[in-house]
Amino acid sequence: MTDWLDHIHWSADGLLPAIAQDADNGDILMVAWMDRAALAKTVEIGEAVYFSRSRQRLWHKGEESGHTQQIVEIRTDCDQDVILLKVRQQGGIACHTGRRSCFFEKLVDGVWQSVDPVLKDPKEIYK
Repeated sequence: MTDWLDHIHWSADGLLPAIAQDADNGDILMVAWMDRAALAKTVEIGEAVYFSRSRQRLWHKGEESGHTQQIVEIRTDCDQDVILLKVRQQGGIACHTGRRSCFFEKLVDGVWQSVDPVLKDPKEIYK
């Protein structure tokens, strides 16, 4: 049998976007990047592990904040070049800004406005 990771169409740099979606209500929480090792580790431990482009290493979501993402389901799109993670977000905060979702800005009359509240000050989350 072919390795299930070979089914994925990785980009030239070995990455693909990963969308984290709330498994219960469908809200999009965040978008990050995965490489083969990140996706394999995610499946192995049942929690989201991404590839941090800024740190150039695997990043277990919540490793500092405790806001891990429990995997409910993993899907790929029709081109097999995007991963969708249906997750249960621990602590209710997915964004490093202390908000539930990274998608907290809305375009209103040509101006970006923050429309979702900060649930916890990032200074309290990240030491």
